[in-house]
Amino acid sequence: MSDLETPSLLIDRDILQRNLSGMQTALAGKDIALRPHAKTHKIPEIARLQVALGAVGITVATLGEAEVFAAAGIDDVFIAYPLWMTPRSADRVRAVLASTRLSLGVDSAESAENTAALLGPDAARVAVRIEVDSGHHRSGVRPEDAATVALAARRAGLVVDGVFTFPGHSYAPGAAATVALDERDALTAAAAALEAAGIPVAVRSGGSTPTALLTAAGTVTEARPGVYAFGDAQQWELGRCAPEDIAVSVLSTVVSAHERDGETFLVADAGSKILGSDRPAWTTGYGRVLGAPDARIVALSEHHATIRWPGRDPRPALGSHLRIVPNHVCLAMNLVDDAVVTAGDRVVDVWHVAARGRNG
Repeated sequence: MSDLETPSLLIDRDILQRNLSGMQTALAGKDIALRPHAKTHKIPEIARLQVALGAVGITVATLGEAEVFAAAGIDDVFIAYPLWMTPRSADRVRAVLASTRLSLGVDSAESAENTAALLGPDAARVAVRIEVDSGHHRSGVRPEDAATVALAARRAGLVVDGVFTFPGHSYAPGAAATVALDERDALTAAAAALEAAGIPVAVRSGGSTPTALLTAAGTVTEARPGVYAFGDAQQWELGRCAPEDIAVSVLSTVVSAHERDGETFLVADAGSKILGSDRPAWTTGYGRVLGAPDARIVALSEHHATIRWPGRDPRPALGSHLRIVPNHVCLAMNLVDDAVVTAGDRVVDVWHVAARGRNG
């Protein structure tokens, strides 16, 4: 790795493999299918690893991502997003259906009716899942209203196979256990509403990375964590992973150092254009440094990471390398064309981030 230009995004192959295997085994032990969210990694090689380990398929956020993974041979894809279909996107859906089983999310009667109208005779080839709000208050209907949307979808000619939710409010300190119960209650209520309306529920889909391992057996039929594959600084601070579980870091060079008010500050050449600028209020900085758990990234600009360096640790020399863990790895992956795959200190491969920028 000493020959790499910086900044470079690194994926530790062995840690990645361990993370993938660990989640697959844990969920299988609860009889929960794993449908990992590929918007985190955007890399076909990783999706293939996940499926080879037993994932039933993958989750994506956009039709563009679905196209990339379908072209790469992934044959079961769920777009967990309430798409608003256009004539052009309907044609793109038909193209994906030529090779891939495709499921779509809807959260309104209007969306379902629009989707069915534009897909026409192909509407029955798409499985539809009704999105419910389990407390994150983003998209999704109230659980008790899920049947209204499902009935509208069925009348329009769509096949409804279940319900889903994203318990995104689990991304806060101490929230995961309570949010896992919110997820359970929302999916249970939504499924009951559909079944009372005469619509069988084959799929109850949930699961964020913070809650996936807390989901009780029987609550969901499948889980959709994404960040678990890599870990990031947010998961580190939430206690959902340890530093040794983090598979992605950004190799960066110390380009400047100075003392101010009795403290040491370094500048590394990894700014917001590779780390992303996401910083939830509860985090302690814009990222973390592997091997220096008390260091904090206190400021980011486009090409500078300002790091407050702990006084008791030897100060890295100018020109030395640091491995910085981004706060939100999904953003970092969308900022690079390629990821350098490592094993120990050796570069063993380069993976193209094929779904980068496929935002629609």
